[in-house]
Amino acid sequence: MENKKNTQPNNPLHGIKLADILDSLHDHYGWEGLAERININCFKSNPTKKSSLKFLRKELWAREKVERLYLKTNFR
Repeated sequence: MENKKNTQPNNPLHGIKLADILDSLHDHYGWEGLAERININCFKSNPTKKSSLKFLRKELWAREKVERLYLKTNFR
């Protein structure tokens, strides 16, 4: 049986939940700061963690933008 940690050794996001990524970014930037950096309504119009996660799980393009910002913020 292969060790789970070795299944995606080149993926820095492997094992990090989307909710944890969103929490980290929200703690760092706040909703307003996220909306300035990523132009999507789930951060601009009455944002909540629940509604943002629902949208990001449905829309891959938006999730990719959030993941890129997370990587840029945490891996400078």
